Amino acid sequence: MKDQGRSDRRRTGGRLKHASKKKRHELGREPAETTVGEPKLQVIDARGSADKLRALSTNVAQLADGGETTEVEIEDVVENPANVNYARRNIITKGAVIRTSDGEARVTSRPGQTGQVSAVALD
Repeated sequence: MKDQGRSDRRRTGGRLKHASKKKRHELGREPAETTVGEPKLQVIDARGSADKLRALSTNVAQLADGGETTEVEIEDVVENPANVNYARRNIITKGAVIRTSDGEARVTSRPGQTGQVSAVALD
């Protein structure tokens, strides 16, 4: 399992002996890797009494253009600085440049954490 806790190596490279097992809040999950397609959401149990909404796939974005915000359709992922292969696989993450029905836009939200795509127009 993924772990968000302390490293198992010392600064010098030596191994550390763990005194206890992983706590539930130290567990990590695989990335959501939100794709372009029919909207599909997943509810994840978060720390405390909160829930996270994961967007597994979506085809709409909230586009901010000046003072107005409109809902537009996502056509394609043009570029994604998180991973060079994400653009080819149409995976949306924060910072990705997407092609919408109103032109190109940069994603400002985290779809795998918030369940929606918010973007700012580039044109």
